[in-house]
Amino acid sequence: MSTLPREVLREMIKDGNLKTAGDLHEYLKNMFKDALQEMLEAELEVELGYEKGDRTNKRTDNRRNGYTQKKVKTNYGDMQINIPRDRKGEFEPVVVPKNVRNISGIEEQVISLYARGMSTRDIHDQLKDIYGIEVSAE
Repeated sequence: MSTLPREVLREMIKDGNLKTAGDLHEYLKNMFKDALQEMLEAELEVELGYEKGDRTNKRTDNRRNGYTQKKVKTNYGDMQINIPRDRKGEFEPVVVPKNVRNISGIEEQVISLYARGMSTRDIHDQLKDIYGIEVSAE
């Protein structure tokens, strides 16, 4: 994994008003949580074949059905995340698999996604890099 460009790091420090190592840790923890949540949303989009709120491209009778809270252990400590659900109960998240509570070690990959701008293409590429799975770019 490559390091973040200096400009990105300086922007993070400025935007996050980071002054101490504790500030940085909290900022990265929040960034990780947000990026992880976005990855879960993207996984469900791929599963269902349409984006949230996009009725025109919906080609399935399955749909989103709220969230289930899950407490996971990361290198940043324990955190509560919201796992999206589908009506039929067929969604099997890859980034945070069912029955897995310890996801330590993927933080660096997720932070790199955030730094890249979190496009859908980047998320899918990263899922392939992390888990070796091929998902549709749609």
